[in-house]
Amino acid sequence: MWFILSLIALLCWSGSDLFSKIGSKPSDKLSHWKMVMAVGLIMGLHAAYEIFVGGVEISWDVIVAYLPASFMYILSMVLGYVGLRYIELSVSSPICNSSGGIAAVLCFLFLQEMPNLIQWIGVIAVTVGVVLLGVAEMSESDYAREMRQKNSKVKYEKSFVALLLPILYCIIDALGTFFDSVILREEATGTFLDTVFPTVLEEGPANVAYELTFLACGIVAAVYVLAIKRDKLTVKAEGPKLLGGVFETAGQFAYIYALGDTAHAGFAAAIIASYCALSVLWSRIFLKEKLSWKHYGAIALTVAGIVVLGIFDA
Repeated sequence: MWFILSLIALLCWSGSDLFSKIGSKPSDKLSHWKMVMAVGLIMGLHAAYEIFVGGVEISWDVIVAYLPASFMYILSMVLGYVGLRYIELSVSSPICNSSGGIAAVLCFLFLQEMPNLIQWIGVIAVTVGVVLLGVAEMSESDYAREMRQKNSKVKYEKSFVALLLPILYCIIDALGTFFDSVILREEATGTFLDTVFPTVLEEGPANVAYELTFLACGIVAAVYVLAIKRDKLTVKAEGPKLLGGVFETAGQFAYIYALGDTAHAGFAAAIIASYCALSVLWSRIFLKEKLSWKHYGAIALTVAGIVVLGIFDA
């Protein structure tokens, strides 16, 4: 069952990337807030199911205890949604999903979790891959960029901000993962973090707390978009965002239970961690995005490092 759940998470999160990208139009300056609305709605519905049908117990104390991780995850996703308006999904997804490398370094620095040689190789591969991806993106000539984007549905200009947004996602998401590892710890860390995060949570309530926090953010975003900005929503424009929210939530659900099989957690994590490679494939097929060989070489190196770190995360 772990293998099927891993494939479901792989497909769902790559699908979330694709539909989030489709729903993030460069001309719509509110698209990232609309994505927050969509994801918040779907996660809120799933949280209600978990509480009233699944029997998960939740309280304000749990929501507050998990808030540091929730805040980092949601902030990173908002920045990621903004970035999708300015850069190809093929470039954005591998950078965003490199957060495991930074999380591994944070765990090493603060939790004394010493990576072994293979894990260090994963960290180095991710770091070098992201740097090379940035170099390939920024050093490309305008003519070469125009030629490879000839058949693409959207044209992108060279921009440092466009590259910075997925990098910020990567860093902030890594902080969320690090906070996760502390809040969901099985034993004391022996550091000041035990004082900063005194409450230890289980995975089920923590996930529901995250979903309810996202729902609250979705409500705030809805007030901003609909009441303050008075923007109009259409099924055609918002449909992909809702599908992105469905895939994001389903992927999170499958991910939790795939890693719950501790005997195969390492294999499951490795499979799921490579979903950005599938996102690149979808962007090539459905969005007609085309990159240079330098881009694809850097992406291949990054994905290889992510797979190694997926095993480390388990």
